[in-house]
Amino acid sequence: MFSGIIEELGEVVGLRKEQTNLHITVKSNFTSELKIDQSIAHNGVCLTVVAINGNEYTVTAIDETLQKTNLGLLSVGDKINLERCMKLGDRLDGHIVQGHVDQTANCTDVQETNGSWMFTFEYDASSNNITVEKGSICVNGVSLTVVNSQQNSFSVCIIPYTYQHTNFNSFQKGTVVNLEFDIVGKYISKLVKG
Repeated sequence: MFSGIIEELGEVVGLRKEQTNLHITVKSNFTSELKIDQSIAHNGVCLTVVAINGNEYTVTAIDETLQKTNLGLLSVGDKINLERCMKLGDRLDGHIVQGHVDQTANCTDVQETNGSWMFTFEYDASSNNITVEKGSICVNGVSLTVVNSQQNSFSVCIIPYTYQHTNFNSFQKGTVVNLEFDIVGKYISKLVKG
C-alpha cells in the first residue's frame, strides 16, 4: 500500500524485453536500502524488485501491466516517480493508493497559473471509472485532488514543490499518464451500477 507521496525521481537506465515481459532497471538514491521482493510504485504501478546492482535495481512488468499503464512507453533516460510502500504506523499524507493502475489518460492541457500549474486529463469513461469534485485521484503515482470533474476528464492543480520533484514537469499535451481512481469511489460505483 502507498500514499501517493513521491519519494524521488528515479532514472530509467535499462529496458529489456523477455517474451511479453519488460525488465526495467532504475537508478535511485534509495537503492542501497532495498531488498529483493520489495514493492515499489513506479509512476503509480506497484512492481517487485527482482535484482539489485549498486545504485540500480530491476523490476519486471508483465503484459497485463504493460497493456494498462504507460510503462511500455518508457525510454532509457526517462524520469519516473518512485515511492516505497508505507510503513505501518507512519502518517498517511496522501490517500490510500494500492499501486494498481486502472487505466491511462492523455494530458489535454497544461496551464501555468501564476506560480502553480493546472493539468487536464481525458480518459475513456467506458471503464466506469469516475472522479468527483475535490475527491482523490492518483496520477503517475502522485496523490492529488480533483478539480473540474467531468464524465471523462478532470483537472488537478500542482504546487511548485510537486512540479519540481515529480515528472509532472515533463508533461505536455499528449503525454500518457497512469490513473488509479479512489478505492472508495470504485466500490461505490460498482455497488450503484450493480
